[in-house]
Amino acid sequence: MLRKLEVQNFALIEQASLNFEKGFHAITGETGSGKSILLGALNLIFGERADFSVIRNPEKKTVVEASFELDEQFKSWFENEDIDWEEITIIRREVSSQGKSRAFINDSPVQLTQLRELAEKLIYIHSQHETLEIRKTSFQFQLLDVFSHQIQLSNEVRSLYSALQKCLKEKRIVEEVIQKKIQEQDFIKFQLHEIESLDLEINDYESVEKNLSKLSKIDDTKLIFETLHFGLSSDNGPIDALRILKSQIDKHRNADTEIEQLSDRLINTITELTDLSKEAEHLANRMSADPETIALLSASLDEFNKICQKNRCNSQLELVQLKEALTQQLQSYSENEARLIELEKNISEILKELNQKSLTLFNNRLESIPALEQKLISLLKELKMEYTQIQFVLSKLDTLDANGGMHVQLLFSANKGLDLKPIEKTASGGELSRLMLAIQLILSENKSLPTLILDEIDTGVSGEVALRIGKMLKQMGNNIQLIAITHLPQVAASAMVHFEVVKNHHSDATLTSIVKLDVHQRIESIAKLISGDNLSDSALTSAAELLNG
Repeated sequence: MLRKLEVQNFALIEQASLNFEKGFHAITGETGSGKSILLGALNLIFGERADFSVIRNPEKKTVVEASFELDEQFKSWFENEDIDWEEITIIRREVSSQGKSRAFINDSPVQLTQLRELAEKLIYIHSQHETLEIRKTSFQFQLLDVFSHQIQLSNEVRSLYSALQKCLKEKRIVEEVIQKKIQEQDFIKFQLHEIESLDLEINDYESVEKNLSKLSKIDDTKLIFETLHFGLSSDNGPIDALRILKSQIDKHRNADTEIEQLSDRLINTITELTDLSKEAEHLANRMSADPETIALLSASLDEFNKICQKNRCNSQLELVQLKEALTQQLQSYSENEARLIELEKNISEILKELNQKSLTLFNNRLESIPALEQKLISLLKELKMEYTQIQFVLSKLDTLDANGGMHVQLLFSANKGLDLKPIEKTASGGELSRLMLAIQLILSENKSLPTLILDEIDTGVSGEVALRIGKMLKQMGNNIQLIAITHLPQVAASAMVHFEVVKNHHSDATLTSIVKLDVHQRIESIAKLISGDNLSDSALTSAAELLNG
């Protein structure tokens, strides 16, 4: 509930402070006095972008501050936004001539989006042009749902439809990705197949290259071994020569111990050279250049080098790393396919639930329509529209949508003998105003509304109708906090609290002030609405009767 509104340095208002209560408030004032200035100030609280031309004195800031009494249902919003919760919450907007605009909630700086989000939960301003909302299908659905207590189910249907659209959109994206990647996927599979054919986990191609190099030089190596063998063991070779030499030395072996030692060393040398010759012979006999083995190794290494070159890899390690990367990429493709299956399952489940709840919503809406039609007709009769006919036509669509796959059309006729027609083609401005007033009364009785501000919703009516509008607004004030900007004495007299906007002309400036009226002031103000500035006794008497009646 709005408790207080303070305005400083805004347009024609130098300083204004208004205290509000529960129930119905009226704001009156002569044409051009600045009643709309209040709405402009409130629009700043709504988070609208600042119009710097409204700054009255450029040397000072424009400040609009609104205090609201909140209940616990708003606490979670404050917690989610990380703003201090206060039962009496203050929203403030400051605008300077330097082009700066700041917004605060309970002295915490906030973004305009946050300000707008909170303010929309607290105040609803209904202007004259918004009477045309009744022509919109969305508004007609809202009225049906509030009256039939289907708001929660309607929101569930809307959420399910939103979830369905989200899944369908993602499904289209995943399908496009899969389609685009099919050719790439086939190429990756081909790459992997080539790399996997190398058996990189088993084969060491560096060793293969070394073995092949070794085999390609086997004839030269064998020749070396053979040369070593024959060079050592051939007739008149080193071993034979050493044996002859040993035989000559052994003749004098016992002549000297040192000769004996040299003889032993010579034996060891002969033995070592004999072993070396035999080893060389053995190695030479083992070595044979198998053409088939060389061909196989050569082909294997060629395939390895070809695949490395094709994939721009310089080593077996780089090829292994590429294989792992390609495998992961293929897995991501399979993840897309798995996600597609999951999305199709989700879509099926959402559709099933959406169809069930949409059918329930359709039946509940349809069931409530006769009572809503009768309620509206009854209220409009009170507003001197005795011959009004109203019909809500609810029909199913071929496809689901956010409204549950149905369409509503409001048919209307205000005069006897005239056929019902779509409301956008038949209702006048005055008829729309009275119809909207009746709707607002129904909404106030069936829904927890924020503070409701009506901006001259009574335009185009007078006399007995105006009196009945006043009574209706007073009735609405029993359920919600209602503020009506009006020019009708009957409406102003029905209010619990009456403010008057007055334009004062001074020698150097024109200022607007807003005054809360006492009983005597209300009589004079209402009398002015009846007869103008020239107050007559009859106007004062009529004003007093309206106020007391």
